[in-house]
Amino acid sequence: MKFGTKVIHAGVSPDPLTGAVMTPIYQTSTYAQDGPGNHKGYEYARTQNPTRDALQKNLAALENGNYAICFSSGMAATTTVMQLLQPKDEVISTNDLYGGSYRVFTKVFEKYGLGYHFVSMDHINEIESKINENTKMIWVETPTNPMLNIIDIAAVCELAKKYKLLVCVDNTFASPYLQNPLDLGADIVLHSATKYLGGHSDVVHGAVIVKDKALADSLYFLQNAVGAVPGPQDCFLLLRGIKTLHLRVERACQNARKIADFLQSHPKVDRIYYPGFPTHKGHQIAAKQMRDFGAMISFSLKDDTLEAASELLKKVHYFTCAESLGGVESLIGHPATMTHASIPREQRMANGLTDSLIRISVGIEDVEDLIADLKFALD
Repeated sequence: MKFGTKVIHAGVSPDPLTGAVMTPIYQTSTYAQDGPGNHKGYEYARTQNPTRDALQKNLAALENGNYAICFSSGMAATTTVMQLLQPKDEVISTNDLYGGSYRVFTKVFEKYGLGYHFVSMDHINEIESKINENTKMIWVETPTNPMLNIIDIAAVCELAKKYKLLVCVDNTFASPYLQNPLDLGADIVLHSATKYLGGHSDVVHGAVIVKDKALADSLYFLQNAVGAVPGPQDCFLLLRGIKTLHLRVERACQNARKIADFLQSHPKVDRIYYPGFPTHKGHQIAAKQMRDFGAMISFSLKDDTLEAASELLKKVHYFTCAESLGGVESLIGHPATMTHASIPREQRMANGLTDSLIRISVGIEDVEDLIADLKFALD
């Protein structure tokens, strides 16, 4: 089954009771049993829900995995993956990381005894230098947020196999349409499904997909025990959004290429971070492990000040100043004061996240309108 067919049909079939083409929203907290333990496969909605089951089967197919586990948010998914570890275990992660992930690692899990190393993952020896007897996991985010660095997933997985480490890849920026980390050797792939999978900025959701049954069983146990599960309405909305994933991402990538070219030629723009440019340091790796270069672009201004960035964000019209990404509408944000405000300024600056850095999530509008919008704001 090819991808465009998977998004519509994988894990989904007409309702056997009514023939409804769309998966019903099973809005129930519990299920009737003929007697103690004698049920139809469902006992309690925190543990199982038919709408969620359909979504999980669909997501597993999209990532070429065997099992998917859904959560109430991407951060709930991240938290659950961390709960696979024990006190004194250590995780190696990229130094350019979503602020919410950095926050939960350093402000929540460090106090429970987990250790974290944040390194540049451009070179494998940087990762290997931090591996010790306590290391249990490598956490990869590629493309990274917001600097759009590209990490060689296959190379990281080869290193992890040598030391018997788990590899978790946050695939939110790419989506399953552009990149499948499990095929490259990863153990876990994670999504903030709020973004490209949902695609319409109307649901908050998270997901983890794996191939290994023992790993899936551990995650299912945590899903039920901890209880950060999505409601059936959210699962329904995500199933609906996924049906157009390939069309939306394809159009957004087309728009992003044209917008990146425009920004590159504008005299007020300093640097552009977009892996589709042959000059991008990760371009060749992206071309190898992705099907296109994504619809996220970051750029800095020659007037490298908070004020200059703030003024630009106030002047756009079709680009909405908001957090999040991956929706049909184009969004624009200022990482230093929005998505990455939890990261200390010194660390942000060391990673290239300057005061004027602006991140845009390119949507599916007519690209001529989007370019005109940016031109007006810049000029």
